[in-house]
Amino acid sequence: MTKVSPIQVHEREGDLYASQEDFQTIFSEGLKELYQFSFLLTRDPAKAERCLVSGLEDCVKGNLVFREWAHSWAKRTIVQNAIRELMPRPGQSTAPLSGAISSGTDQHSRWPGRHFEMEAVLRLANFDRFVLVMSVLEHYSDYDCALLLGCSIIEIREGRTRALKELANSPHIEPYENQLLEQDQK
Repeated sequence: MTKVSPIQVHEREGDLYASQEDFQTIFSEGLKELYQFSFLLTRDPAKAERCLVSGLEDCVKGNLVFREWAHSWAKRTIVQNAIRELMPRPGQSTAPLSGAISSGTDQHSRWPGRHFEMEAVLRLANFDRFVLVMSVLEHYSDYDCALLLGCSIIEIREGRTRALKELANSPHIEPYENQLLEQDQK
C-alpha cells in the first residue's frame, strides 16, 4: 500500500477549492452579467459597481469555497453587499431614482430565459425586487431569502407575490414568446 504524504493530500484538496485566480476569472469573464445582476438588485449604477467590487474583494479574501460553487458564491457576495448597501425591508416603499433606471441599462432590455423587461423589475420596491431577483431569477429558497434579508418566510412569499402581480400588470410587458414570434417574422 502506498503511503500518501500530508502535502499530497493538501494539494488534492486544494484542487477542490476555488482560488483567488478562479474568482478573478469569474469576475472578469462574467463582468457584464455580474454587473447586470448587481444593478438589478440596487437599481443604481454607482451602488451596483460598489457591490460588484466588494463582491470580488470578499471572494478573493474570503472563505474556502468548492470550485464548482464559485460562480454561485460570487453572486451571493454581491447579494450580501447589496443588502448591506440598501437594507431592504418588507413593507418599505421606495420609488426609483429618476435617472438610475435609464443610466444603467437599455430600458427595454431582456435577457435570455426571462419573461419581462428589466425596466419593470427596476420599478419594484426594494424589498420586492430583492425577493424577485433572489427567489425567481436566482432560485434561492424562501428560507435562504428570509435568512439573508432578515425577515420571515411569509414576508418573502408576500414580497414575491406583490412583485409578480406588479410585473403582470405592467403595461410594458409583452409575453416573451410573442416577441420571439415577431422577431422571427421579420
